[in-house]
Amino acid sequence: MELRHLYDLDLLLNRTNMARSSFYYYEKQNKSVDKYQIIKEFIKSIYHKHKGRYGYRRITDELNNKGITINHKTVFRLMKLLGLKSIIRIKKYKSYKGEQGKIAPNILERNFKSEAPNKKWATDITEFNVSGKKLYLSPIIDLFNQEIISYELAERPVFSQVVVMLKKAFKKIPNNTNLTLHSDQGWQYQMKQYQHLLKKKGIVQSMSRKGNCLDNAIIENFFGILKSELFYLKKYSSISQLKQDIENYIIYYNRERIKSNLNKMSPIQYRAHHYQN
Repeated sequence: MELRHLYDLDLLLNRTNMARSSFYYYEKQNKSVDKYQIIKEFIKSIYHKHKGRYGYRRITDELNNKGITINHKTVFRLMKLLGLKSIIRIKKYKSYKGEQGKIAPNILERNFKSEAPNKKWATDITEFNVSGKKLYLSPIIDLFNQEIISYELAERPVFSQVVVMLKKAFKKIPNNTNLTLHSDQGWQYQMKQYQHLLKKKGIVQSMSRKGNCLDNAIIENFFGILKSELFYLKKYSSISQLKQDIENYIIYYNRERIKSNLNKMSPIQYRAHHYQN
């Protein structure tokens, strides 16, 4: 077809013994080929591999990681044509019950950036409701790479849940690491036992201001992602099934789920990359 810009069409048709009608037939067929067909297959593959959890921006990043250069607006348009879309998020469980103990200062002050692992952690508790029964998730997230360091699931919001979570996390770090652990003003974090455990480990406690969820935005964001990408995608009938799915999701989230603000890597990949450099 490029020769048409250099030579007269009649000359080309004569040289190739092709009828004009045949030329226009093949030209029409060529134009009807979907140039995005292969890209669409990649998009569908990524979307279904991640069980519908990836939106157009993260799928664009995944395509870029595979060496495919494409604009996120094009991916958005193609996903719309394919009927692929993401899901909405919801509000969180509130553990604030007034001042039950000592309130720590807000040391973090919304400075969510961390230059290295295990320097700034955040924690909170979220609630799931399954046919009138409750399940509570208490995780710790590292602000460096948004990795879930440890977590504990319980069917009641009890203090022992937080203690177990802390002890799991403490096994991953030495004493006196100059680490800050941020939370809201939930009753669990105001307890003397909780504050004693942090002090004994050499961890500095930080708390959000009263009723200000933006002061703990990173873990709030994780809860939103978890619920929109897992909990709201299926109708749960048992707590045990939800527990298993949350455990599997956290493994997936840490190891596989890429983030644009982590240079298109998963949390564990980003941490490994940090130690290699």
